[in-house]
Amino acid sequence: MHRHSLDFWYDFASPYSYLTAMRIEALAAAADVDLRWRPFLLGPIFAAQGWTDSPLNLFPCKGRYLWRDLARQSARLGLALVRPAPFPQNSLTAARVALALRDAGKTALFSRRVFAASFGEGRAISEPEVLTSILRSLELDAGRVLAQAQSTEVKARLRAETEEARTRGLFGAPSFLTTDGELFWGNDRLEEAIAWAAGDRPGAML
Repeated sequence: MHRHSLDFWYDFASPYSYLTAMRIEALAAAADVDLRWRPFLLGPIFAAQGWTDSPLNLFPCKGRYLWRDLARQSARLGLALVRPAPFPQNSLTAARVALALRDAGKTALFSRRVFAASFGEGRAISEPEVLTSILRSLELDAGRVLAQAQSTEVKARLRAETEEARTRGLFGAPSFLTTDGELFWGNDRLEEAIAWAAGDRPGAML
């Protein structure tokens, strides 16, 4: 039987991706939708739009509103929220590690731990010791995984993922792509994206 699937595209520096990462699996399982965790980098996509920083920093009024909104949404979900410093965090190595763990089926679990460390505890996810502690908590060989993450293959894989995100029209995170190519953006569109992936498609183009 054909199973429905949804691609979850996220950047570890994205606070709304944190909210999504901590709740998406239960919602997808309830809808019988398979998830593909797709880490990528927003930096190159923002740069192509002429932005040199997170829009939360570039537009102060928007940034103030979004951090307040994040506090409300986190409280509603029962999640801790700590604004990491500096913000945005450098998510490059974490994204490479997540991709290095894909074949072992550990990308989702690692990603949730990274988001919890960053936005739940305010830890610097660019620091090797933080990633090492996360990997060890998963009973993984941290040295081996971190070395693999620096391999030419994994670096190329992340570049390819980021380029695919760009060519498929992604402009922010979290984003969701269904198998029929429908794009949804934002944590507040998660339920709608899962419903669409499961076959509930009001407004579908004929």
